[in-house]
Amino acid sequence: MTDTSRLDALEIRIAHQDQAIEELNQTIIAQWKEIDRLTREFVMVSDRLASAEQSIGPSRATKRRRRIGDVSLTL
Repeated sequence: MTDTSRLDALEIRIAHQDQAIEELNQTIIAQWKEIDRLTREFVMVSDRLASAEQSIGPSRATKRRRRIGDVSLTL
């Protein structure tokens, strides 16, 4: 393999790697947006649940602790 063909092969390989990195970056960005959206939705639902429990009173609200990841929930 000549120096020129080796250089061409390396340039092609780098171009493919750059494309793969860009695609992975776009995937990560989309996933973080989805995580952010789901986190906001979770907080909203959790707030609505807490409000509903307050409105029906403590005698009717069943309170249990459930752990999901690093989030501790009162249901």
